[in-house]
Amino acid sequence: MGADGRARIIVSGILFHTPVAGVVYQMLHYLIGLRRLGHDAFYVEDTNWWSFDPRTGEVSPDPTRSLEVVVPVLERHGFGDRWAYRRAHAVDEPRGCWGLTDDAVLRLYREADALLNVTGSQWIWDEMRACPNRILVESDPLSAQIDAANGVPSVVAHLEAHHRHFTFGETLREGACPVPLGPYRWRPTRQPVVLELWQTGRPPGDRALSTVTSWHDDHKDRVWGGETYHWTKDREFRAVLDLPQRRPGRFRLAVTDEVEAERDELLGRGWLLDRALRVSADVDRYRRFITASWGEFSVARDQYVRAGTGWFSDRSACYLAAGRPVVTQETGFSAVLPTGEGLFAWSDGEDVLAAVDAIDAEPRRHQRAAAEIAREHFAADRVIGRLLEQAGLA
Repeated sequence: MGADGRARIIVSGILFHTPVAGVVYQMLHYLIGLRRLGHDAFYVEDTNWWSFDPRTGEVSPDPTRSLEVVVPVLERHGFGDRWAYRRAHAVDEPRGCWGLTDDAVLRLYREADALLNVTGSQWIWDEMRACPNRILVESDPLSAQIDAANGVPSVVAHLEAHHRHFTFGETLREGACPVPLGPYRWRPTRQPVVLELWQTGRPPGDRALSTVTSWHDDHKDRVWGGETYHWTKDREFRAVLDLPQRRPGRFRLAVTDEVEAERDELLGRGWLLDRALRVSADVDRYRRFITASWGEFSVARDQYVRAGTGWFSDRSACYLAAGRPVVTQETGFSAVLPTGEGLFAWSDGEDVLAAVDAIDAEPRRHQRAAAEIAREHFAADRVIGRLLEQAGLA
């Protein structure tokens, strides 16, 4: 770190692997937030994974489409010469390094003060170990903790490759969590948000509460103590499937294509449906979808709920920043965030309906409260500043 306190920090994630709008904004919030704090921020994704094409929903070893989606956004926000997508370890062609040269990336590993592994999806290759402060920022708590407790070698090795461990599971505590947390000190953090990216000044376009969501996805189901902790979201939505019949026209899902087998049932029950890939393939369309909403209604994964992790969605934080009230399933986050105005934690359908009625009765009040929660609790300079301080970088 320089004498002026300016640090050179690498942000890593899955931006090129999964170039959908929610992921793009997640990385942008970190990059812009670091820059505003006076630090020298770079994005580097060093992977052997194939790239996802949001137009087709397919993956390919060819990164062309990912580059077409991501690079213009990085350029628009002043990071046009501060990114690299490196596939030096890829089994499939094409291998290579886009953006910064391969030599520049290797030099950056040696010269950087820290690497923020946001979502924890970046594998720590040998050359990355030259960076003296490797920080894991876990966005999805519990699956890694269960894997580590079960002694999964690759997960243990991955956790050991980091010096500090942060988690969006803000109430994840040894003794309170049903899973032992092992030798790691999991420090609480949350998604930073660059507020003005969401402050359009436009009123909601309709009175539907919306969200962008997957449907059936059980690849991260985990078993501990003879119990299965579920990952899939359709299981949680089914507990409140009758909501649109009780408040017609008020609930919209931009949902992934796994829902196709149940699309007719959802439409018959009154859910308003959009395709998640159509909404998420473009960052501007995604932002318009959020800012045009009356608010957000969403569920949380069983893993987050039953373990009382305190997890809160990065997407929900964007709704709050846009001044859109959020009604989302309780995970324990009400212990660390204010609820009842602008943000509502629900445990059953009656809670949801009561929250919708409260928002309808005083929409301006709850819009202002949502924006205030974003300012006080999610503003990028505050969240990232606190993380860097705890990591010894401030």
